[in-house]
Amino acid sequence: MKHYSAERKEAVLRKLAPPMNLTVPEVAEAEGISAATLYNWRKQARERGQVLPSRGSTPEGWSSEEKFRVVLETAPMTEAEFSAYCREKGLYPEQVEAWRESCMNANANSAELDKRSRQERKAELKRVKKLERELRRKDKALAETAALLSRRSTNPICCARS
Repeated sequence: MKHYSAERKEAVLRKLAPPMNLTVPEVAEAEGISAATLYNWRKQARERGQVLPSRGSTPEGWSSEEKFRVVLETAPMTEAEFSAYCREKGLYPEQVEAWRESCMNANANSAELDKRSRQERKAELKRVKKLERELRRKDKALAETAALLSRRSTNPICCARS
């Protein structure tokens, strides 16, 4: 079993991180390291708090956890540090700001969402009741029509042609 230095591991992990965003199989083939080893390294790096996306090469394909981690990392930064961070990671500042906004509003709107959900449920129940009334009315009309038709077919006088 090969042992790799910490510097080598970090250099390889940088290829998985933004802005390069190479996939584990690509890096494994290029570096001659097994994919399983790279997956383990990536898992350990994530546990240490590094941003190493697993899906897609674009930041929009990142998981919520990875986006949240970026928001946490950038929160205490000055504008200059934030800009440098975005350049280094291949991100647009607008993306990170949108992620930050989503994080901030995640729990703030729960009461509003509950209210909207109740209103939608109430409107849906009202619609269902209206449809059920209409169905009952049409069932009655159909029954009356069927009764009239059955009377005509049993009464030859009303149906006779001149």
